[in-house]
Amino acid sequence: MKVVIQRVSQATVSIAGEKVSAIGPGMLVLVGVADDDTAEDMKYLAAKTAALRIFDDKGGVMNLSITDIGGEILAVSQFTLLASTRKGNRPSYIHAAREPLSIDLYEAYCAETGRLTDTEVKKGVFGADMQVSLVNDGPVTIVIDSKNR
Repeated sequence: MKVVIQRVSQATVSIAGEKVSAIGPGMLVLVGVADDDTAEDMKYLAAKTAALRIFDDKGGVMNLSITDIGGEILAVSQFTLLASTRKGNRPSYIHAAREPLSIDLYEAYCAETGRLTDTEVKKGVFGADMQVSLVNDGPVTIVIDSKNR
């Protein structure tokens, strides 16, 4: 599994012009599931997400977690994180998980992250053509791959 975590001052997900999810200060997390991912990969990334210290303390140092600041989380499934660009110019998604594995691990990631942070993880709509808007704060963007521990 891969996640791209962005520290945001706000983020929204819309479908066909209608807002379906929104957060204030916190994290926008793009979640990609590979065909060989397991519950262990999901738990590793949920724990990393919950504990990641990317928010500024009073001294301006990134020393606080999402829980420390009482921030919100918006998680959006994104199979394109598994793109392979080794050959040619057209990305291959051969290693992206198919349903139901991709849905199950995405939903489990959201639930586990919510449990660890004691907050509701807001979501996009799995498989939908979504428009994601965000204001990246910093900018701060962190990429974590469960295969690179």
